[in-house]
Parts: sequence; structure tokens; C-alpha cells
Amino acid sequence: MFEFFKKKINEAITKVEKVFTEKVMNEKDFEKVFFDIELNLIQSNVSSEVVNKIKQDLKKELIGKSVKKDLKNVINISLKNTLNEILMEQNPLDFLKKINEKKPYIIMIIGVNGSGKTTTIGKLANYFKSKKLSVLLAACDTFRAASIEQLKVHADKLGIKLISSEYGSDSTSIAFDAKKHAEKNKIDILIIDTAGRLQSNSNLMEELKKMKRVINPDSCIFVADSITGADVVLQADKFNSEIGIDYLILSKTDVDTKGGAIISASYVVKKPILFLGTGQEYTDLKEFNKQEIIDKIVLT
Repeated sequence: MFEFFKKKINEAITKVEKVFTEKVMNEKDFEKVFFDIELNLIQSNVSSEVVNKIKQDLKKELIGKSVKKDLKNVINISLKNTLNEILMEQNPLDFLKKINEKKPYIIMIIGVNGSGKTTTIGKLANYFKSKKLSVLLAACDTFRAASIEQLKVHADKLGIKLISSEYGSDSTSIAFDAKKHAEKNKIDILIIDTAGRLQSNSNLMEELKKMKRVINPDSCIFVADSITGADVVLQADKFNSEIGIDYLILSKTDVDTKGGAIISASYVVKKPILFLGTGQEYTDLKEFNKQEIIDKIVLT
């Protein structure tokens, strides 16, 4: 992760170091310096909002100062400070404390098709089971072919009960039945799967709004495919404005060499990242730690 990001930023700095000859950097110099850095940030799938934040912070560190001999170090420190500010994380212990304070704790999973929602639900269920919490799943994606069967495979493997119905059934009714079952049986956590929606499909977004109104989940978690890059930010922003997001989970980070989505997503929607999906196994769900991310971006 971040190999492409680091490579491109290092290339930009090397180029700048070769052409920058003035002792003290002025505004015009800075624009020349940042042009290549900005281009490479964008190529690394960093959102325009984060690029602008990095630019403004870096400008404060460079303009009016003699930095030629120490340019990479100055940029490195500024970048780390910016990332420390923009990356949002949720302490896992605090999250588990919230869950233990309410029974059942209802989690509604949202996202677009192909983002890894179903696999992530299996990983979440396994994570909660490892914390000695009981889990119930609700198969409320009654639109996509084989979605119920796929979730049932996870439920069976993990030894977890699944509430489901026929394809084409009202998804909110299924979620409501699952909620009542969880309440009656004193289940710790109910995880509700939902149909993947393109953020531009207003009719399907209305279905999600309806479910959220009726079920009143404790957390609405948006699952995004990190390798889709800039689309993650657009999707998260739209889902947050239409439905409301409490947390983010980024899937497929093990095959994302650019890392721009991880840097950008939580900053744009101002919501913390809970987990990173790092593979196909149930245990491949890593608690998000922003310091680990920052350490990986340190330029060399």
C-alpha cells in the first residue's frame, strides 16, 4: 500500500530539487514546486479537497524560507502533520463500549454493488464473535441475484442465524422482523445487509432512507472498494448527504497500491474509518490505525 503514492511524490520532489536554485522560496517558486506534487497526488487518487489541504499546509512551511537543502524533510514533516489532522479513526475499544451499552446494537451496512459489502459483513460478524458477542444477520438485499445465498454461506460457516425472505420482498419488512427477533432473543448485534445502490439512483436511495427511518440503526456503516480511487469519495459524499454515514470500512486495501482513497474518504465525509479489509479470509479485517498509515507514507 502507498507504493505508487510514495514513488510519485519522491519523483516530484527530486525534479523540484534539481531546478530550484533560489535560497528563499516565494509564491511563484512554490507554485512551480507544487505543480508536480499536485499532479502526482491526483494520480495517486487523492481527492481535490485533500490536495488543497496539503497545498495550503505546505505553503505555510515553504514560502519565505530557505529550504533547498532540506526540501524533502520539510515536505515530509508537513505531509505527516496534515495526514495526522485529516485522518479520522475510531478507537476500537470505544466502539465496542458503545455496542455493549445497547442490546441489540443495530448496524446497517450500505454501499454500491461490488464494494465487498457481503464479504465485509462476514468479517464483521467474525470480529464480533471473537469478542464474545452474539450476532444476527439480516439479508435485506432482495434485488441482486444470489445475494441472499451468498450471505447464507457466511452465516452457515460462522454458525450465525440469518433472517431472510424471498427475492423481491420488502427489504424494510425483513429488517424489521430481524430487529424484533434480536430483541426477543437478546442478541448483542444485528447486522443488516442492504442492496448495493449507485449513488445516482434516487429510487433505490429512497428505499435506504425508508429502512433507516423504520429501523433506526445505531450505526450506518459505508463499505467502499479502495481500489476505485476517486469514486470512493464521490460515493461516500453522496451516501452521507442522502442517508447519513457514521463509519467507513475500506475493502480490498491489500491490492490498493495508491492509497488515495484511504487518505481522502474520511476527510471528505468527516467520519472515522473503522476497519480496512486486507484479504478474503474472515480474519482479514484490520482495525484502522492512522499512525500506521502515516508511517507507511514517510518519504525515503
